[in-house]
Amino acid sequence: MTSVKPADRNFVASLQKGLEVLTCFGRQHSRLTVSEVARLTGSSPASARRSLLTLEQLGYLGSDGKRFWMLPRALLVAHAYLASRPTPSMAQPLLDALSERTRESASLGQLLDDDAIVIARSTARRSLSTGLGIGSRLPAYCSAMGRVLLAGLPPGDLPARVHAMRRLPLTPRTIHDAAQVIELVELARAEGYASNAGELEIGVRSMAVPVHDRQGQVVNAMSIAVRVERMDMAEFREAFLPMLKRARDTLEARLFPA
Repeated sequence: MTSVKPADRNFVASLQKGLEVLTCFGRQHSRLTVSEVARLTGSSPASARRSLLTLEQLGYLGSDGKRFWMLPRALLVAHAYLASRPTPSMAQPLLDALSERTRESASLGQLLDDDAIVIARSTARRSLSTGLGIGSRLPAYCSAMGRVLLAGLPPGDLPARVHAMRRLPLTPRTIHDAAQVIELVELARAEGYASNAGELEIGVRSMAVPVHDRQGQVVNAMSIAVRVERMDMAEFREAFLPMLKRARDTLEARLFPA
């Protein structure tokens, strides 16, 4: 987990610790002890315990006295973002239409620390189910969405950013060598899209394209995924890349009208 360093005396360190505790829960960490939370957040057990008990009293966490888990009140934080920002609401009908036409899952994400975080998603009836949802994080170094977002960084910043990442082989096909990752990101910058085949999950291919603001800066990435048995990469690219780009173009026009 990335810790933010205090900028000035107005920085509230206890709030930082509480938010780090709240966001350390996930699919693989659904019920956590104090010591587990301390390890995941890099804090002391005493600090983790205080944050956990405070969040429990506020109704964000439940507990049996040993383990803690998220309660529905935590959804208020995510809802506040989704309801107050235009991008997810404008993207959702476009993702729904794309997913309906292709019968595959479509997502929108943005760069968060070393990950691409999903901020909007649509899954068609016959689409694969990979457990992704709004708020899911995909490692930027080995996801199509992440590589597109990394391609939006200033070229001079890319090497240091990639070398500083924790890059693990998530599957036997994961490309995690820093030089190879940088090469793929630069290719994505040149070609205007990135692809992925089995690097995050065996049997799944994905493609992503960048979403630009009025100044041409990359602000988001839109992606689509398919099971490998449905089509090979060449067929996937030919069939779905034009539709993905059209959906992206429409979103850019709505978000940043001329």
